[in-house]
Amino acid sequence: MSEDLADQGAEREAMEYDVIIVGAGPSGLSAAIRLKQLAQAAGAEISVAVLEKGSEVGAHILSGAVIDPKGIAELFPDWKAMGAPLETPVTADRFVLLGPQGSAELPMFGMPGLMHNHGNYIASLANLCRWLGQQAEALGVEIYPGMAASEAVFDEAGALKGVVAGVFGIDKNGRKGPDYQPGVELHGKYVFIGEGVRGSLSKQLRARYRLDEGRDPEKYGIGLKEIWQVPDEVFAPGLVQHTVGWPLEDQTGGGSFLYHFGDNYVSVGFVVHLNYKNPWLSPFDEFQRFKTHPDIAKFLKGGKRIAYGARAISEGGLQSVPRLYFPGGVLLGDSAGLVNVPRIKGSHNAMKSGMMAAEAAYTAIQAGRSRDDLVEYEAAYQGSWVRKELHTARNFKPILSKFGTLLGGALGMFELWCTSLFSGFSFFGTMHHGKSDADSTGLAKDYKPIVYPKPDGVYSFDKLSSVFLSNTNHDENQPAHLKLRDPGVPIQINLPKYGEPARLYCPAGVYEVLYDDKGENPRFQINFQNCVHCKTCDIKDPSQNIVWTTPQGGDGPNYPNM
Repeated sequence: MSEDLADQGAEREAMEYDVIIVGAGPSGLSAAIRLKQLAQAAGAEISVAVLEKGSEVGAHILSGAVIDPKGIAELFPDWKAMGAPLETPVTADRFVLLGPQGSAELPMFGMPGLMHNHGNYIASLANLCRWLGQQAEALGVEIYPGMAASEAVFDEAGALKGVVAGVFGIDKNGRKGPDYQPGVELHGKYVFIGEGVRGSLSKQLRARYRLDEGRDPEKYGIGLKEIWQVPDEVFAPGLVQHTVGWPLEDQTGGGSFLYHFGDNYVSVGFVVHLNYKNPWLSPFDEFQRFKTHPDIAKFLKGGKRIAYGARAISEGGLQSVPRLYFPGGVLLGDSAGLVNVPRIKGSHNAMKSGMMAAEAAYTAIQAGRSRDDLVEYEAAYQGSWVRKELHTARNFKPILSKFGTLLGGALGMFELWCTSLFSGFSFFGTMHHGKSDADSTGLAKDYKPIVYPKPDGVYSFDKLSSVFLSNTNHDENQPAHLKLRDPGVPIQINLPKYGEPARLYCPAGVYEVLYDDKGENPRFQINFQNCVHCKTCDIKDPSQNIVWTTPQGGDGPNYPNM
């Protein structure tokens, strides 16, 4: 897998900033805002640039989302008066165990405090990021949407110097097209990486600087989400409902969320832990089947599906958090895996990580430092409520993986009671993750293929009509941003061993195995135009042969309200 020919030896202009931030998500924007707040308070100047691969801030942001306001309250204590779009407070909390024929509601009083959502808000994280972007620009932050950071740049000492962004006009053969632009190098005294889950630069930097040394393997889930607009008679503003159980088998981890907010919106979503074994499983089809359950369908009855998307979720927790700093830069938010798995929340932790990194970098820059190790950021994290929260929840995911949904869920709740009441003490100590999600995939011969019901067009739908609602778009004349290390692997290895699960785990119909008229001579096809940037292929491919990279420009999904 070689780099694009047009990029080899490219001469680029350079732009200098104090801090470069990759990703206009909650962590990156919070970092930018805090840097400017600190400078403003001191009567000083600091230059900050934020690069966003989406066509606009929020275009690629997808989350449940029930938001703990703890993070935004530290950034903007008067966030309510400022009009932050956390519009619907949680008014009711339900946790339901689904079976194929019925359901059982579990009493919330039996849940540890960490699992309660009162005091939180149902909102669109994409819209919150749009609002944060406005606040950042008002403070003087320069935000560049549609500028994917495609390459890291290092100085002579090996420190991260900056990134390359804005490469356009490379054609599908890797050659310079008529509108070719080599991009620009953005250099900073420090570079913050907040590009979300399984980002392409994060992967490179983790490997280069051995940031995962001594840590557990990274663990992930795939989250699929739709927004429905429903009639008044089924709308319950402020209701938060989570479920486990059907249609997933006990040993396949996952669950659902259903949040009522805003203008008669219902966010309905489904999470499948990517350490599942059965290669015939399709998370997308499990999601569609789930919505037909009476306990879910009753909240969608008479409604209209108006949005769809998917993304990977960091699930490794405390044990998988890498070293957060390296020469010249730091990892923020989801790039560092700061999601609290049992809470299904990470935006508040992401915002706090951005603030802590900003405070460390600002102090260092004022002291005349640059491109060194921001050990102060790691120290701040170690003493923060972010780490404390992750420490409290550290065993929940390993317990689920070991004992399954029912027994593991019960043990997990007991564990959370203990760690919450006894300052992190656990009878389990600290459990560890085993193999990677890719290595967890079983052989096709050991499992029966799953026959999914055809979509009914009322509650369940096909992939292509769903992708249409994601507003995803990629210029067909650019090189595919989904790279194969070895083009022969899908047919020669993955198909006979695993049934080529890429065609099933991808929630957007990107991967297909096609045959000739006789049903012979299979070939692997990549429909990269459909990609919604969930990164599942990069994570779950059992041969680790697929590499997700950034496409040109602001290509990808354009989520309106996710």
